[in-house]
Amino acid sequence: MSAPNSFNHPPSAPLSLSDKINRMTAQLPPDQVTLAQIIDIVGDEGLLILSILLSLIFLVPVSIPGVSTVFGLAILLIGCTRLVRGKLWLPQKIGARPLPAAKLAAGFQQAMRWLQRLEKVSKPQRLPLLVDSAFFNVLNNLVFILAAVLLMMPFGLIPFSNTLPAVAIIFLAIGMMQRDGGSVLLGHAANIATLLYFAAIVWGGLAVGQAVTA
Repeated sequence: MSAPNSFNHPPSAPLSLSDKINRMTAQLPPDQVTLAQIIDIVGDEGLLILSILLSLIFLVPVSIPGVSTVFGLAILLIGCTRLVRGKLWLPQKIGARPLPAAKLAAGFQQAMRWLQRLEKVSKPQRLPLLVDSAFFNVLNNLVFILAAVLLMMPFGLIPFSNTLPAVAIIFLAIGMMQRDGGSVLLGHAANIATLLYFAAIVWGGLAVGQAVTA
């Protein structure tokens, strides 16, 4: 029988979110890892922690081709799962796609200091109405899904195009986990900033195209 993972069976002393993620990343295999393996490490009950883990890689300038599509789709499915209160399902092709474990682990470790800073912003039980009511529960999960879609947009070579939606996902996940309406509001703000940034990118591209063809 395999050993229980550290999330589903935490030790008696409480662990911070960054400590939990550090323990999870330490369990990554040395060469290649699949998204299905990452989900097995985290466990079924850790979907929001999994979302944070998958978003961390975009807080640092680590370029791993295809990761935003794979991780963004997984986060999208997590959001849909939470919205309908179902069980997470991944397409076999996505779940079995091999990813470079060493690069991912290095990226997670570099991003951990940013997560620790984001954790300090959070205050459990702050503005609980924004996470407890049925209306806001649906709204927050819809915004979470939107952030995942924005993460998957084909702007990967443009600075901050992955970082902004990743920050939105992390704040939303922390807020929903800790019943912190303040963190949820920061997630909404990051999503709005992402939409404005992408609109500026599209507008700038159209302006350049018109100037070239004029």
